[in-house]
Amino acid sequence: MPLILADIIAGPSAIAVSGGVDSMTLAVFAHRLLGRDSIAMMHAMSPAVPPEASERVRHWARSEGWDLHILDAGEFGDPNYIANPVNRCFFCKSNLYGSIAKFTDRQIFSGANTDDLGEYRPGLDAARDSNVRHPYLEIGMGKADVRLLSRALNMGALAELPASPCLSSRVETKIPIDPDILKSINAAESIAKDVLRPNTVRCRVRHDSIVIELDEDSLARVDPVIMDGVTVEVAKLFLPVLSPRPIRFQPYRNGSAFIGARP
Repeated sequence: MPLILADIIAGPSAIAVSGGVDSMTLAVFAHRLLGRDSIAMMHAMSPAVPPEASERVRHWARSEGWDLHILDAGEFGDPNYIANPVNRCFFCKSNLYGSIAKFTDRQIFSGANTDDLGEYRPGLDAARDSNVRHPYLEIGMGKADVRLLSRALNMGALAELPASPCLSSRVETKIPIDPDILKSINAAESIAKDVLRPNTVRCRVRHDSIVIELDEDSLARVDPVIMDGVTVEVAKLFLPVLSPRPIRFQPYRNGSAFIGARP
């Protein structure tokens, strides 16, 4: 597979790097293959991007010597994105790829893989509209294959990095996207990680509640007293930015903030 991947990426290109294992692995592979002059890394910073993801990108850029460009994709100036429709990701990616295209006329690559095809991904429609290519998809690589490649590239802990979509994905459909709410979501997840040590955690803002989702094994072993303490701290985080609403713990469910018909 790496040889086929190399054939696809050959030539000057730009890689949209989010900070997750998929795009980071693609970036490391392409840069080591073609070098700094042929590969530009494009990373968009915004309130929806977890700070640790941006720091991860910067760390690897320094370590590998990338030609890294930090962009403001402008999605927070797009009322379609702020309104948070069920296809919000379409507007996010449209802004992202449009911003990259204004910066460079190189072919844009993304880290989408075959696992993404089993989920609702309106961002792939935006990629198609912007002629973005997906090397992993073109050769049939899934998430497990990407992790294998990451290990082969000696990328250490990054190869095992859990999936972590943008913070806006935690906000239930039709609740407007607000930077202060996203900041509280990120802080709430940090508290849950530090105190509860779950394998997976998502803080969801719903119309009627705030939900802390944990993987089932972690949820089953949480001490109720400790859970109450986390609830109090999370409530403090959201008090300045949301009307009061109950805080609940539930099993993690992928994409559970999407509500409504999907175009």
